Amino acid sequence: MRVKAKVTSKKQEMRLTPRKRICRFCTDKSRVIDYKDIKMLEGFVRERGKMISARISGNCARHQRRITEAINKARFLSLLPYCRV
Repeated sequence: MRVKAKVTSKKQEMRLTPRKRICRFCTDKSRVIDYKDIKMLEGFVRERGKMISARISGNCARHQRRITEAINKARFLSLLPYCRV
């Protein structure tokens, strides 16, 4: 039985190890999560209206909860739509 040696290039190794995402609110303390800042909140909402998860956006749990609260408050006040068609 012959076993082929697995050849991996540097690109393949880099593709397999994802880069650790760092919370942008923890690194930049001057950024504030506010329900009135629609431009910033739209970056955390997909085109259909679903919120982007912390795993994708790279937020820590504390800031993800605050973003979720701000998005829900902005939706309730009709600053952000619940869904887009």
